[in-house]
Amino acid sequence: MTDDRFEILRRSIIEAPVIMKGEYPYFIHPLSDGVPIQSAELLAAARDLINENVNWDEIDVILGLEAMGIPLAAALCLLSGKPLVIGRKRQYGLPGETAVDQSTGYSKGAIYLNDIKEGDRVFVVDDVVSTGGTLLPVLKAIDSIGAIVGDCWIVFEKGEGMNYVRSHGDWPLNSLVRIEMDGNKVVLLE
Repeated sequence: MTDDRFEILRRSIIEAPVIMKGEYPYFIHPLSDGVPIQSAELLAAARDLINENVNWDEIDVILGLEAMGIPLAAALCLLSGKPLVIGRKRQYGLPGETAVDQSTGYSKGAIYLNDIKEGDRVFVVDDVVSTGGTLLPVLKAIDSIGAIVGDCWIVFEKGEGMNYVRSHGDWPLNSLVRIEMDGNKVVLLE
């Protein structure tokens, strides 16, 4: 029997428009870009599929990554009752702030982590991993703080980025839907 929530996610990504950012094929999806319009049904499907696979008793704080990890992280915060912090692209200079250099397939910059402390069991959530250029430095930064990556969920695992991250550590890494790009088309992987 097929889970309708997976079908909602799978159908939505297959129908996603694709644009090129230089040589980089970039799909546009409500969960990864906020456009086209995001239905409550789509967000709930991703939230619920992740939620039922997390042992919330082993999590102290949710870390959502800016920008599009925020809606899903907020939905999971409300459902789980766990506190939420956002990895921001803006520096605040607060005590204990950790700067994380990151590089995606189409941009470079920094993400700033606040309110993650030594011993915290952190749940990391984001929309897409393509190259691993954001996720890997974030996971390493959590380790360097002395916190623990308790779990990590990504909605769309695109290409080899998650395998790249897996090859650099022993974190619990999970995704809902695996895809690859074939020119200007999104292809589902099993």
